[in-house]
Order: sequence, then structure tokens, then C-alpha cells
Amino acid sequence: MIDKNVPEVQKEGGEIIKREVTRNPEKYVSPLVDIYETDESLVLVADLPGVDKESLEIKVDEGILTIEAHMKHVDSKRYLAREFHPVSFFRQFEVYETVNQNAINASLVNGVLTLTLPKAEKQKPRQIEVKVS
Repeated sequence: MIDKNVPEVQKEGGEIIKREVTRNPEKYVSPLVDIYETDESLVLVADLPGVDKESLEIKVDEGILTIEAHMKHVDSKRYLAREFHPVSFFRQFEVYETVNQNAINASLVNGVLTLTLPKAEKQKPRQIEVKVS
């Protein structure tokens, strides 16, 4: 998986690929993520404080995983001081064909998004039966 927010990615052999950020960084915050691998899947954990299920959109289109979320704006309190303001989150990742894109699962608990990206099954070697007629 490649983070699409990184403007340049260097591949093996020294080849550099330019990447484009598709959202205005002044209007969106890039959520912090941890990505780790298990035997069966890749797991992405993202911090999205103040986000609920209704304001979260996760999609995969042409190998690009997009996370977009909007923090709920609650203005019913009378603040004496306010240092925390609602923001919108946006982050993209390139998903390789080693991930089964149709089986991605997501859960959101207390502002922490966990995406499980199952690995695609590799083509298993098989014996070809020869028929004699």
C-alpha cells in the first residue's frame, strides 16, 4: 500500500514516481494511521476523533482507497475557551492487487477507524490431469 499523500515515492531501482494530492491540504487534515500486516491481511488503524459513521466515507476506486470524514460540529455549548475546532479528514492509499478489494471490512469505535484489507488468495499450484482417449 502506498500513501497517496506523499508527493514522491521512490521504487526499487531508484525510479521516482510523482504523486498528486487530490484535496486542498488547507481544508483537510490528514489523519494519523498505523498499518500492520498479519498472515491473512493488512490492517490500517486511523485516528478520526469526533467522527461518526454517518459522516465517514470509505471507498475503493481503481485501486485507490479513500478515507474521507467530517467531524460533527456541535455548537450547543457556551464555551469559555475553545482550542479544538471541527475539521475534515482526507487520506488516500494505493491498494495493490495483493489485496482482495471486495472483502475490505471497516469498524469505527470511539473515533478509531480499523480497516481490514484481506490478502487475495494466491493461485495455488495444481496438478493437471492428463486424459487418454
